[in-house]
Amino acid sequence: MHRYFTDRRHEVLRHQVRDFAEREVRPRIAELEANRTVCPELSRLIARQGWIGATVEPAYGGMGVGHVAKTLIIEELSRVSAAMGAMVQASQLGVAKIVHFGNEEQKKTWLPAIASGDCLPTIAVTEPQSGGHVLGMTSTAVRDGDDYVLSGRKIYVGNSHIGDLHGVVVRTGEGSRGLSAFLVESGTPGFRVGPQQPAMGLHGFSFGELFFDDCRVPAANLLGQEGDGLSVAYSSSVLYGRPNLTAVSLGIHQAVLDETTAFCAERRRYGAPLAQLPTIKLKLGRIQSRLLLARLSAYHAVHLLDQGLPCDAELMNAKLVNVESALESARDAMDVHAACGLFTDRPVERFLRDAHHIVAPAGTSDIQLLRLGELALGEGKGEWSDRLAELLRKPVEDELPGDREALAGVS
Repeated sequence: MHRYFTDRRHEVLRHQVRDFAEREVRPRIAELEANRTVCPELSRLIARQGWIGATVEPAYGGMGVGHVAKTLIIEELSRVSAAMGAMVQASQLGVAKIVHFGNEEQKKTWLPAIASGDCLPTIAVTEPQSGGHVLGMTSTAVRDGDDYVLSGRKIYVGNSHIGDLHGVVVRTGEGSRGLSAFLVESGTPGFRVGPQQPAMGLHGFSFGELFFDDCRVPAANLLGQEGDGLSVAYSSSVLYGRPNLTAVSLGIHQAVLDETTAFCAERRRYGAPLAQLPTIKLKLGRIQSRLLLARLSAYHAVHLLDQGLPCDAELMNAKLVNVESALESARDAMDVHAACGLFTDRPVERFLRDAHHIVAPAGTSDIQLLRLGELALGEGKGEWSDRLAELLRKPVEDELPGDREALAGVS
């Protein structure tokens, strides 16, 4: 077996992405950091490589290479620029809703455009007053003839300022079966994007606000059925959001090790390279150890996902391990760099800033621990990775009454 569940084709793809990132992305990092705003040109250039269609089947123009390949694409981009890795992960998160819940017409219309880079999708769930409590959302959609009229506001939407197609989850009724998801094209009357706010890190990536002021969308833009909104939100977060953000953290972590070892080799103290000091070797050893464990957890989880095996626990743990270990290693790297790490001529302070951005999306570390604790106690409510795969394997005509209701009960 190849290392970390990859084969020769995966490694060829890894080298392609790495070469692109070094050639096209690294020279623009200084500009991204200085401007602190979204970079549409670079985002579109990356999208045109076809990587956002990693999990889109070839029948719809995608690569069809699965979640392991998706992970290494995001990792290699994030190793150079976490902002651009985040851009790709957010777009691929937007793919999930169509792959899992889109009807044939929606798939034929949008997946080829996404795979070619002509359409950047998003998913919009979070609201100011409800945060991660999905059922607390108040944005609504009301049926009016052949349309739905959307009203409300979404925040922290990845790729908000460059997205072409927004998957929006809003309330159409009461309770957990009262959420529905819609595809809203950018430029639709009644839809607008709020101004981009400067953030701590991920400069070049946008995660902003979307407003819906009596925004009218065709009923044909409903994803799945009325009441599937909770399933759209949770399945996208669990099966794409957690592994995607894991991959961003992994790329940052690798960059931390690369930069810190290079710094220790060139910097001299007491007539020898800094790396020769035992205390420095210990810190480098801890970073290396964390990275090995983080990479193993990341690729093991998505390997299971590609095999169609239950892996919710592994996906949760992978995000937890990768986020926390990347932060710890970035802090160790700052210690090694000392005062040098405080200035922007070296990227280590950027790695630390960017790593903090990966904590909250798709559940904080505390949420991952809470869910893992529930599984340990036998209190889990089921696995998205198992039930959704089972549902998708069934022909539509074989879907049993209550299947979607059962799926909506998984969290």
